[in-house]
Amino acid sequence: MTAPTLAFFTRLLDEAPPAERYRLATDQIRHAERFGVERAWVAQHHFRAAEGGLPSPFVFLAHAAAATSEIRLGTGVVTLPLEDPVRVAEDAVVADLLSGGRVDLGLGSGGTPSSFLPFGLDVATKAEVYDRKLGVLLEALGGREIGGGNRLYPDAGTLADRVWQATFSAPGGTRAGVHGHGLLLSRTQPRPAHALDASLSALQDPIVDAYLEALPAGATPRVTASRTVFVADDRADALRFAEVGLRRAAEGFRRGGQTIPGETLDELIVTLDTHLGTPEEVAESLAADATLRRATEVAFQVHSVDAPHDHVLRSIELFATEVAPALGWATRDLALSPLGKETP
Repeated sequence: MTAPTLAFFTRLLDEAPPAERYRLATDQIRHAERFGVERAWVAQHHFRAAEGGLPSPFVFLAHAAAATSEIRLGTGVVTLPLEDPVRVAEDAVVADLLSGGRVDLGLGSGGTPSSFLPFGLDVATKAEVYDRKLGVLLEALGGREIGGGNRLYPDAGTLADRVWQATFSAPGGTRAGVHGHGLLLSRTQPRPAHALDASLSALQDPIVDAYLEALPAGATPRVTASRTVFVADDRADALRFAEVGLRRAAEGFRRGGQTIPGETLDELIVTLDTHLGTPEEVAESLAADATLRRATEVAFQVHSVDAPHDHVLRSIELFATEVAPALGWATRDLALSPLGKETP
């Protein structure tokens, strides 16, 4: 594969009330655009502010589209079992039109088990429900009849070619590949009990293998690998924020039933697949991640370090201007002033 492009990913987790979270996330996406990052992904979460701040991603993406001009905007992901697939298609199409064709539609089966109950669903059926709703969604995006002689309006244009699927498993990679969709890989994922020290690449390379094998002949692979990345001018600053954020994340995973080995900060950095430090340190850490050599896009996010907003902005800047070039990764060509503004 050629050198990956860059994306910024956010779960909108800034320590702030909801309206301020949305303002800060918009500012971060604009900052990423300013530094040549090609796409921004936003996650959908319901009910729990500590897991994510955004239940309605298409509303937010329409707002972000109005605040930007070039950066692509994606859902990473819509929890499809909890949604009406026809409404997902309609909302995605309208957001795409308002953005000038910049929307990418990332889908997943979700999510926090208890979040299924208010939607009248049993989490045990999520795979079956996902497959059924995915079929309806793709029929709608493809302009085909979806009941009662109805077809999607406005029509989806080329949006059907910009669908992505997230997965933790090789069968999920196969499903994304069969449809010719993009593949979304997580920043971290649960280890099996017999391999708690397995590298993230050991878990994700088989997913990529299955995806590539299932792609139709002539289809272009699209593999986005999300990673926890926090870049700072001083490693001590990075460690100071990680001490709080990673411990909080580890406890959250443990409450959810995952086994998270390690108690020291250095152990949690490894266990939670975190790349942090100065630009040189982060570049060295990312270079050791074998899956990134197979990705067409690397999506960086500060979660679960979750530093304050100004430090997130600085991390975006350092990643785009120092880490990515050191690794040979691509950003849009921009002439930037020292403040990161495009020059005339």
